[in-house]
Amino acid sequence: MATVSSELAAKVKRCEEFNAEACYHCGVCTAVCPLGYGIMPRKLFRQVMLGLKDKVEEQVPAIYSCLLCRMCESNCPAEVRISENVRALRTLVNNKEL
Repeated sequence: MATVSSELAAKVKRCEEFNAEACYHCGVCTAVCPLGYGIMPRKLFRQVMLGLKDKVEEQVPAIYSCLLCRMCESNCPAEVRISENVRALRTLVNNKEL
C-alpha cells in the first residue's frame, strides 16, 4: 500500500518546470531510453502527480541515474519536457521536499 501525499501533489502542481500532465502514457519515452528504465518517466510522473510519496522515493536512484540526454523528450508526441521534469524532481529530493 502506498502513502498518498497531497502535499507532494500540490508542490508539483505549483512547480512551473513540471508539465507531466500532458503525458498520455504512450510508452515512446521508455522505448528510446538508452538506459532502459521501464519506470522512467511515464510511471514515475504518474506516481508524482498522484502524490504516491513512497513509490516516488523508491525511484530516487533512477531519478539521479537519468542521463538527461533528451532522447525521450525529442520523441515524445505530447511534447512533455521530460528532462525539466526530472530536474524538478531532483530539486525536490535535494531540498528534502519529497
